[in-house]
Amino acid sequence: MIASGSILIENGTPLPQFFRAETDSYPNAWIAIDSSLNFHEREIELTATGWTFLYMASKVRATAFGFDRQKMVHRALKRLIAGARLQKCNCLEIDEVAMHSFLGMPYVSVSAHSRNIQKGLVFSGH
Repeated sequence: MIASGSILIENGTPLPQFFRAETDSYPNAWIAIDSSLNFHEREIELTATGWTFLYMASKVRATAFGFDRQKMVHRALKRLIAGARLQKCNCLEIDEVAMHSFLGMPYVSVSAHSRNIQKGLVFSGH
């Protein structure tokens, strides 16, 4: 399940060896990355191996209403992924997944930052 700190990456993106893809698939063929490293350790490992994990400063948010939490998160992720693609980024780092209710109608709010993982320092966009 997607939670704060989760990283989603576009399927087919070249990855360093220490990044492993989980078996869960998300909207538009994006997959979650399984990494036992925390953010700081991940940055050090990437830099040491010649990779860059660029961070886009603006936070993106998406909201979806419904009664099935998994379906709501899925719809919100589709919107976030579309935004990441517009920025020519191949990753999303989830900041927060929060359940809310408005007049008895449940909804989920997902916030994230677009990221781009690549070999080298200059932003290439895919």
